[in-house]
Amino acid sequence: MAGEAHTIDALGQFKLHTALGPIGASVNFSQSNLMMVVAGVLVLALMYFGAKPRAVVPGRLQAAAELAYDFIHKMCVDQIGEEGKRFFPFVFTLFFFVLFGNLLGLLPFSFAYTSHIAVTAALALTVIVLVTVVALSIHGMHFFTYFWPHGAPKALAPIIIPVEVISYLSRPVSLSIRLFANMVAGHVMFEVFASFMIMMAGAGAIGYVGAVGPLALNVVLMGFELLVAFLQAYVFAVLTCIYLHDAVHLH
Repeated sequence: MAGEAHTIDALGQFKLHTALGPIGASVNFSQSNLMMVVAGVLVLALMYFGAKPRAVVPGRLQAAAELAYDFIHKMCVDQIGEEGKRFFPFVFTLFFFVLFGNLLGLLPFSFAYTSHIAVTAALALTVIVLVTVVALSIHGMHFFTYFWPHGAPKALAPIIIPVEVISYLSRPVSLSIRLFANMVAGHVMFEVFASFMIMMAGAGAIGYVGAVGPLALNVVLMGFELLVAFLQAYVFAVLTCIYLHDAVHLH
């Protein structure tokens, strides 16, 4: 029994529970869905209240909104070309949905919806479907030449074409697993070190001294996870731009 009392359930934090009481239970509304709504409201609030003043000398909120806009707009144009302006709203929404999902998950009593493979897979499938539709709408049947490198020997077609198709279809897998795995790993480490800290603190005066180590590690991890939150959102967005570049220019 004593061993069970000190069991660390590092994966229990990812379990879904209904939110908003009976109303949420009636429509199967989980805390993950709630955090998605919160993230959407925060992004809209940032852009609305940031753009509202339209001051020549921007305040902090306006400067943040303009920086966010310029950052994603430059990413789209640099990676895709001038055609990237068409996809700016999609990439902007995708980047901040992932970013706010990552950041909200670092708050106490919150939930990182990007730690669920169902969410990240849905985002990745949306990207690959959009990329394929864009490529077909621009190039038509010529799109399928993407799976046959120019100048490749025809004798190698049975090998090259399946490899290229598998590589193309693996894009949503790599996109979804990369984001999901990074979020899960970070939160599991938080849980483990926090549990060590609590267990040591319960061992008396000597335990309080020993708890300093896990506490310090969690502080360092928080800074690292903040970096990872931004980095993973950036990687997700920039890879989307790269895939869109391939769809537009077909190479």
